[in-house]
Amino acid sequence: MTEQELIFTAVSMKRRAWCPYSGFAVGAALECSDGSVFTGCNIESASFSPTICAERTAAAKAVSEGHTDFVRIAVAGSGPDYCWPCGVCRQFLSEFSPDGSLEVIAVDKNGRWESMTLAQLLPRTFGKHSL
Repeated sequence: MTEQELIFTAVSMKRRAWCPYSGFAVGAALECSDGSVFTGCNIESASFSPTICAERTAAAKAVSEGHTDFVRIAVAGSGPDYCWPCGVCRQFLSEFSPDGSLEVIAVDKNGRWESMTLAQLLPRTFGKHSL
């Protein structure tokens, strides 16, 4: 899958977001090393704390299907700024990219994007080395 196709897939997932409280739709497309792609969208809850971000939805789907070797993820938001993963998602993704090599592509509502590695976004992770 090309980078543009991955971004388009993330953008298209915003349509499936369940965000009646914030109105902030987010879609994600996560590519694994074997070329498999798993999608996600944010799913809100009225009590907020059980809300799950699009990135963690995509990662949970991948893991539940036996895929843990993540290569890159595109995250498309509905706001004017690039949609970078929140702190919880960065930590969650680091579990599957302990070296921080996962490419993170952040997309704004107009389709513009930037990319960084997970290590750039989360330079000091808490992982099994911390236990």
